Amino acid sequence: MERSTNKISSWLHWRAGGRLARLLFAPSLVFAFLTGSLAASLDLHDARISADANLSEPERKGVEMLVQEVEKRTGLNWINAATRQGPLIVIHHMTGSGPAEGFRVSVRDGRVDIQGNDERGTLFGIGYFLRELRWDRGSAEIVDGLNTTSSPKYQLRGHQIGYRPKVNTYDAWTPEVFEQYLRDLIVFGTNAIELIPPRSDDDDESPHFHLPKMEMMVRMSRIIADYGLQVWIWYPAMDEDYSNPQTVESALKEWGEVFRKLPRVDAIYVPGGDPGHTRPKILMALLEKEARVLRKYHPKAQVWVSPQAFNAAWLEEFVEILKTEPPWLNGVVYGPWVRVPIAELRAKVPVRYPIRLCPDITHSIQCEYPVPQWDQAYAVTEGRETINPRPVDEAKIFRFASPASIGFVTYSEGVNDDVNKFVWSSLGWNPDADLTDILREYARYFINPKFADSLAQGLLSLERNWRGPLLTNSAVDNTMLQFFDIERSATPQMLLTWRFQQALYRAYYDSYIRQRLVYETFLQQRATERLREAGRMGSMLAMDQAERILDASVAKPVGQDLRERIFALGEALYQSIGMQLSVDRYRAIAVSRGANLDTVDFPLNSRFWFKKQFADLRKREKELDRLAGIDAIVNRTNPGPGGFYDDLGNISQQPHLVDTGPGYDNDPGGFRSVRFGYAGLGGGLVGRSSGDATRVDGPARFLETPTSWWDWAETRYETPLTMHYEQLDPRAHYTLRIVYVANRPARRVRLVANNAIEVHPWLQIPDLMRPVDFDVPDAAVETGSLTLRWFNEPGGGGFNSAVQIAEIFLIRR
Repeated sequence: MERSTNKISSWLHWRAGGRLARLLFAPSLVFAFLTGSLAASLDLHDARISADANLSEPERKGVEMLVQEVEKRTGLNWINAATRQGPLIVIHHMTGSGPAEGFRVSVRDGRVDIQGNDERGTLFGIGYFLRELRWDRGSAEIVDGLNTTSSPKYQLRGHQIGYRPKVNTYDAWTPEVFEQYLRDLIVFGTNAIELIPPRSDDDDESPHFHLPKMEMMVRMSRIIADYGLQVWIWYPAMDEDYSNPQTVESALKEWGEVFRKLPRVDAIYVPGGDPGHTRPKILMALLEKEARVLRKYHPKAQVWVSPQAFNAAWLEEFVEILKTEPPWLNGVVYGPWVRVPIAELRAKVPVRYPIRLCPDITHSIQCEYPVPQWDQAYAVTEGRETINPRPVDEAKIFRFASPASIGFVTYSEGVNDDVNKFVWSSLGWNPDADLTDILREYARYFINPKFADSLAQGLLSLERNWRGPLLTNSAVDNTMLQFFDIERSATPQMLLTWRFQQALYRAYYDSYIRQRLVYETFLQQRATERLREAGRMGSMLAMDQAERILDASVAKPVGQDLRERIFALGEALYQSIGMQLSVDRYRAIAVSRGANLDTVDFPLNSRFWFKKQFADLRKREKELDRLAGIDAIVNRTNPGPGGFYDDLGNISQQPHLVDTGPGYDNDPGGFRSVRFGYAGLGGGLVGRSSGDATRVDGPARFLETPTSWWDWAETRYETPLTMHYEQLDPRAHYTLRIVYVANRPARRVRLVANNAIEVHPWLQIPDLMRPVDFDVPDAAVETGSLTLRWFNEPGGGGFNSAVQIAEIFLIRR
């Protein structure tokens, strides 16, 4: 009865204060409360649009975008408002009135003026206005007195969107979905889109295609042209031998047919490699001919080329050709696997050729800019193409690389990198923009203004989830709880928004992996303790009990509520935007292509290695032999008295690794600094239990190796990998036991002690990972200190030119 009385009293108090309540919750004051200010706002719920009669076709598309995007978010229709007396939104075309692509947006005297310096400026002025709107169902407002004049710092701000099977999402899109995404990018200042031709390093078909490749490419080109943006084409030269005249003739005909069918082409970019592998003098001769074919159909189109994957000799040959200043070439692209830092390339390239960036924003490992010191548990589950908002890292990369360029067209293979695209577009417009403000705008425009700050902070937290050892990073679970709270308060519209679904997916996935890592680490510790009792209880019983303990990760798994939510969100993302997060469920092309629902249960300890050792030991007839084998398991990483051990993929277990490089902020590509690499796991059916197999990608042999072999330290090109030891016994003899990382094609490395004494000459790394032993020359330790340097074969190119080491033991003999 008391509770009911309190409810009635509260209701009467509310009614008595009705006028005050209506004042407090007036839209303008709600907006002021949400933004933390008391700035007056202009109510636009009954606004009218007035557009200049001389607007170009792209500007008219911008007006259409404005009307439709507002109506989608608010339900308001501003186009059919001729009889209203509400505020006027006037859209002007002000040719030649300021810097290219710039605009002015002002709000005064109950009127909004959007003035573009040119037709793209009008588009971007409309985009800025949309970003500044505070909206809800049935309402829209903007700060009264707003007066902004703006123009972009970088002239090229684009993103690759390739309709091909390899990508995780784009192949499931219709032209209508593509146009919506193009609009989203325009709102944040994007002015170029890069397409991919029908023939690339891809399958010909995808089960997700709505249209054939060429037809979709034509439709995409036309849509981009309708909005007046630049159309670029990433066009790899993949034929075997362009020194053969017949091959050249066939290529000219093939490329020409593509150019002929496209309504607009502004530029083509031909990578020197990845894919393709043609010597520069032959490649450039081909491109001179292709330039003539291109300009037959698109007279003003440009030709750009990159020295990707060139070795040192080819890069030098490329630079010498550029010094002749071929007139048909318009610029050089700096992309992944260029073997020198961008500042060095800029110094080599003649001034007449601008440099454009092609930054890889889509991959997390085995890429141009990997996540620094990523925890192994993430690498083997979330994988190379996971949902990867990295605003802080991307801003560092942008600010490091962009000053040497005219701008960028980012390399993307799906919407897993969606946040990164908008960070790059925003910084390309204004490099001084506050990163948190960019994320607030992103959340406000795409998800919900009421959650702008909490979502911006949440995206930053997702990136922090990936910092440092996961085992001790309890903030990961706090991030999950923060997103859980937002989800509980979310509107139905938010829950259907794919960008919000992505953030939830990552938050829950991260937390699930941490719960599993804590649990499976504990299980391995318990299993190891049981093995230490083998001498007392007998080898067979100790192995049986240890195996049962390890298998508890499958028999009694943790975090199943999170796992269920992850799979539900995976289904939602397939339905909402076409993300293919599983090979079997959603026909992703491969697990390594973002299908991390298939690796969500990948083992996070050495369970399979233990089980293989047990199976081998059970075949031994003598108890003493079995006990000796168990002792070797328990003491696998023990270097013995006076010895040293380093797990070079584990940042907490590499005390002797030396990194004298400039670090991530000044060397994000890792040219002079130590990077970390990770095994491509899978390549078969790997069981959660004997009756429940989970498909994964890559060499399955890694599963039956210790987890310390699943990641490694690496240095690239001519930068040596260095380790240093102190307080050695000058009278002792030492052996190095090294686990080199196998790769194809095979690399060669050389090991030198103290800059003078060869430990081993140029050695071809074996195909299979296994420990190899080398005696350290006694002269190398006669002072009690030892510096080891591993050198990669000089002059190499591509992504396989690296020293890669997983484990090192320095054993006192």
